[in-house]
Amino acid sequence: MPWNDYIRCYAVGHLETNCYVLERDGACLVVDPGSSGKALARELPEGAEVTIVATHGHHDHVGGVAAMKRETGATYLISKGDAERAQRALELSSHVFDVSDGELENAPTPDGLLAEGDVVRIGPYELRVIEAPGHTPGGIVLLGDGFAFVGDTIFAGSVGRTDLVGGDHATLMKTIKRLKKEIPRRTVLLSGHGPATTMANEIACNPFFA
Repeated sequence: MPWNDYIRCYAVGHLETNCYVLERDGACLVVDPGSSGKALARELPEGAEVTIVATHGHHDHVGGVAAMKRETGATYLISKGDAERAQRALELSSHVFDVSDGELENAPTPDGLLAEGDVVRIGPYELRVIEAPGHTPGGIVLLGDGFAFVGDTIFAGSVGRTDLVGGDHATLMKTIKRLKKEIPRRTVLLSGHGPATTMANEIACNPFFA
């Protein structure tokens, strides 16, 4: 099936962060609920087993985690490298962004920490965790069959910014080089902001992939 037959995308918050919902067999994976956690929870099937994964710890990717967790009893997962950052997300972003939106909260203590090679299972789907530092020290990519949640590591025609606290351009370029090798070209890349793209398209057109 095409990826968009079973994955929904909601643009949330003041930075229009892409929050993705993968639903199958009574289970839901919610990737990067950056805001509107309570409203997003109402979009999920009643009684579903919900797992939240944050691709990194910036406020616009974790700002809705606490509310969604309260509403659904979800399990919340993030990398060890960004867990503390997510718990201080509003403070760390306040010098650059307006974080006064009452819907934004710091992320709670995670229920589990993700690392390279871990597998997140949702119904019949298995998503492999790839550590992808650079945009933040603990950024991750979730690689499925034919699609990948890449957070703010890769955008259509660009890559994530590295001028925020913890960002490192040289590290991000090493990550991009590795992902070019590990992610098949046919893979649809579901970014944290903006439109979906493919690895093939980014290799051909993205100047940061040169």
